Amino acid sequence: MLARLGYTQVLARRMSAFANFAVSFTIISVLSGCLTLYGFGLTTGGPAMLVWGWVGVGLMTLVVGLAMAEICSAYPTSAGLYFWAHRLAPSRSAAAWAWFTGWFNVLGQVAVTAGVDFGAASFLGAYLDLQFGFAVTAPRTIGLFAVILVVHALLNTFGVRIVALLNTVSVWWHVLGVLLIVGTLTFAPSHHQSASFVFTHFVNDTGWHSSLYVGLLSLLVAQYTFTGYDASAHMTEETRSAATAGPRGIVRSIWVSWIAGLVLILGFTFAIQSYSGTLATTTGVPPAQILLDAVGATGGKLLLLVVIGAQLFCGMASVTANSRMIYAFSRDGALPFSRVWHRINPGTRTPTNAVWLAAGGALVLGLPYLINTTAYAAVTSIATIGLYIAYVIPTFLRLRRGRGFQPGPWQLGRWSRPIGVLAVLWVVLITVLFMLPQSSPVTAKTFNYAPVAVLAVLLFAASWWLLSARRWFLRDHAATPER
Repeated sequence: MLARLGYTQVLARRMSAFANFAVSFTIISVLSGCLTLYGFGLTTGGPAMLVWGWVGVGLMTLVVGLAMAEICSAYPTSAGLYFWAHRLAPSRSAAAWAWFTGWFNVLGQVAVTAGVDFGAASFLGAYLDLQFGFAVTAPRTIGLFAVILVVHALLNTFGVRIVALLNTVSVWWHVLGVLLIVGTLTFAPSHHQSASFVFTHFVNDTGWHSSLYVGLLSLLVAQYTFTGYDASAHMTEETRSAATAGPRGIVRSIWVSWIAGLVLILGFTFAIQSYSGTLATTTGVPPAQILLDAVGATGGKLLLLVVIGAQLFCGMASVTANSRMIYAFSRDGALPFSRVWHRINPGTRTPTNAVWLAAGGALVLGLPYLINTTAYAAVTSIATIGLYIAYVIPTFLRLRRGRGFQPGPWQLGRWSRPIGVLAVLWVVLITVLFMLPQSSPVTAKTFNYAPVAVLAVLLFAASWWLLSARRWFLRDHAATPER
């Protein structure tokens, strides 16, 4: 099948269907996304929007994932989204659609890696502060961020089999970790918040006066968490029975994370002992303060280690998936110095140069934190915007294609079109929403630089396309096999 799609099998095909699911589930990582943006959610909508935003966004993400999964089944290649766009677009514009889809995917993947490992650095910094008096400052957080990225790059360079094993361990770490944390927060605290507080209490500490606007901003908590499940598509060239295992990995990772994340959010929110104290925490990590207040210093720090472990698993898997996307895109010549990035390590049969580009790009995206207090929220916005634009372009093209689309063995049948339309409308909404200012007044320290990063990548990609790439990108691939 891969040969029919125009590629030669180079990567080692070792992954089972469960391992494919494990990568996406690990990258979604409810113990990472939910908790690293939990403080953001407490000030933009509060408990009510954390809970109901998760429920609504999870449902819409499942819609987007179903549409993606159907296309993945037809085209199981590590090129993923941009290759799908190329096959589904009209012949004359197919290469252009693929080019811009790929660039948005690269932007989103790098930003997800940055967001995950930056979140891990923040939580690790909080733990070191609690345990050893390691004062948390912006430069120290960036230093921890850089160390974590280097460790993940080294693992993906030299410990390929270890990474595969750790991805499997990560699934059980996340599931058992959520159960352990929620179970402890359920039975250990002497005080719990009321159901009214958890399900209806709305908070607006953003400076904006519109409750509707603030509530919509809070959707970033859930929507950022539900990113990275395209990893199942990018890993298909390393997965057995890829035409069914890939789409199942996408869908399963979403609904399992949806359930686990809701349980986790309810557990933390019911366990809040002091709302003002949680927000005023000296560590800068509200979930850490909730754990400390609820179960004491020793228990809180142990549970914090469980969270940090999950975040480190997530970052490791994110580097893996990111490198596969970079490898595939550079294999088609779409990145500067592509010959370097798609080079395969003969010993491990993995794209190790792409691994280091993924880590380096993530570090660059995180550096503005040194001067911008909302940098983390901006990075998560960039990740969400970049990935979801890339996610939905193939779905949009599949809708335009109509009956010309030849589905694979995993398909939606008569539900394909309504699910696709709903997915496109949802992504248009969140793309606009997450580019808007997140706090008021807007200053240099609170500016949401997501639109700047997205625009910079878009202008670079457009300029390269017009000057050169339109004459050679994917010209050796037939735009549509039916034609």
